[in-house]
Order: sequence, then C-alpha cells, then structure tokens
Amino acid sequence: MAETPRSPAELRSMFGANLRLLAQPYPSISELSRQLGINRTQFNRYLSGESFPRPDVLARICSFFSVDARVLLEPVDNIGRGNDPMTGPFLRDYVGKGVSDVSESTFPSGFYRFSRRSFLSSEQFISGLVHVFRDGQTTFIRGYEARAAMESQGLATDRTAREFRGMVLRQDDGIAALISRKDAMTASFNFLSRVTSFENNYWVGYVTRTVRESPESDRVVRMVYEHLGSGIGKAKAACKTSGYCQLEDLLPFHQRLLQPEIPFR
Repeated sequence: MAETPRSPAELRSMFGANLRLLAQPYPSISELSRQLGINRTQFNRYLSGESFPRPDVLARICSFFSVDARVLLEPVDNIGRGNDPMTGPFLRDYVGKGVSDVSESTFPSGFYRFSRRSFLSSEQFISGLVHVFRDGQTTFIRGYEARAAMESQGLATDRTAREFRGMVLRQDDGIAALISRKDAMTASFNFLSRVTSFENNYWVGYVTRTVRESPESDRVVRMVYEHLGSGIGKAKAACKTSGYCQLEDLLPFHQRLLQPEIPFR
C-alpha cells in the first residue's frame, strides 16, 4: 500500500523539528544563522515550521550538518548524518554521543604540550605538541611523532609519515581520544582527566598503543597534557623542546604528575 502523501504543513513541521534538534549543540541561534549565511528571522521561520528553505539553501543546510534531503521527510535520528558511522543509528547513542558532546569547558581547543615515558626505553621520556580544534560538533586532535622516535623504529621520518590525527570523546571522568597515523598504520587510545591546579590547565591519564605484547617495550604509559592556549608563541617554544629527553628535562609539574617511581596499573 502506498504511503499517504504528507501535506506541506506536515513536511514543514518535520523539517522544523529536525532543524531544532540539529541546532541544539550550538549555544547561539544568531551565530548559527551567521555561519549558515541565513537571515536570523528567516531561520526562525524554518525552526518553527512556518517556511521551507529554497533548494540552494536546503543544500547549504544539509552540507553544514552532514545530513541529506531526507531531513524533510523523517526524523533526523532515524537517518543519521551522511555516511558517518558515528552519527548513524547503530553507534549514535553510544560512541557517537561521546564524540558530539565534548564542551570547550571540558577540553578546550588550542595547543597542548604533552609528556610521557618512551614506549621503547623506560629510561627516556618524550615531550611533544598537539593541536585540538572543533569542526561542527566534533573535536579533533592533530600532531606529529618525534623524528628520533620514528628513526629508532626504522620508520620514515617525512612529515606525512610522522603526522597523526584523531577524535576526542567525552567520558564520565574526563576525555578519551582515538588517534591514528595515516592509512591506519598504527593507533593509540588516550584517556585523560583534569587535574586540580592553579590555572586548571593540566590533564593526566595514560596512552596505550596497538602493538603486540613484547618483553622489551611497554604498551601503556602515563601521560600528561598541558593546555597552552591558542597563541602561537607558547606552541613554538614547546615545539622546540619536543622529542626524546630525560626525566629531569621535563617541567617539574609534568614530572610530578607522571609519577615515574610508581609503576603504572
């Protein structure tokens, strides 16, 4: 039996409900309207189900939120967003919920200095720099492996080979990050929780890498993140000191948080 055609009013109502749901993570409708390039008054008419967008405006809205034109016909919760498995119906309320719910107050955008013990040598440590940024509702992370660390493993040291990227997920007691090198050559899982400090800009946790067990190296070590803000000056300074180092070369508070004398459990 053919489905009963829906009236224009029903379609406008469906689109308005979907648009309200998509707009929920954004703190300001005015700012969202500006990003979309849509007049605020007209956008409010879409939200209330009073009006349909023109085809070109609909295409812009679908592209911005990574949904398709079914947003006019059925609840957005049923269709997911594009081909993204994180927002599809199977993972949306599980992994997808954590991906789309990392607030700036939980884990701010900007540059972070990190430090950890080397996986390959318990006597060495690594200091590095990563950049955390938002794109829509997703929080991403990007950085580069230390050149010396790549050389010690007989791996290529060009910029592409050293780069890693990942996404951040909200957890009950902090954040997690799934990170990989290009072509998924290797991956790591990071967990960090905020440390009470004077500037409230430190996170401590651990990182585990996806390699086979070996008696000569570790797969899990403690890790410290220090938020440096969005300014390029501190980031450049941190970048100059990145790479292999000794424990005494790390900043004192990093040393304290890493607790090198206590085995990781």
